[in-house]
Amino acid sequence: MYENKMKIEFLSKSENESFARVSVAAFISQLDPTIDEITDVKTAVSEAVTNSIIHGYENSKKGLVSIESEIKGREVTVIISDNGDGIDNIELAKQPLYTSRPDLERSGMGFTVMETFMDSLQVHSEKGKGTKIIMKKVFK
Repeated sequence: MYENKMKIEFLSKSENESFARVSVAAFISQLDPTIDEITDVKTAVSEAVTNSIIHGYENSKKGLVSIESEIKGREVTVIISDNGDGIDNIELAKQPLYTSRPDLERSGMGFTVMETFMDSLQVHSEKGKGTKIIMKKVFK
């Protein structure tokens, strides 16, 4: 079974969101995915990283966001974590259109998008201690 791993860490600056999604896309390209599969993963990574930056660190630009990605056979696991504010109520946060920041022009669809484009989504968070998002996708 083919296996590989990578880990990157970057400051919680919005300009690093594109770096994050392109890095994960480049890493999974070794599986020869379809354009749709790459787009799905890039979109999910973009949503997770954006959540860390905007909600976890409230755009402070001083926090660190970490991405770990692992390939086992045809399954890719992507873990995005931060040490930001954390989430009070994960189930509420996962509801479509829910947002903890109504002052921002955000749609509250981040977790819904992640769930739609990936095969599985787990969210672990503790208020004041950060959030870890684990997403998996099996490539055909």
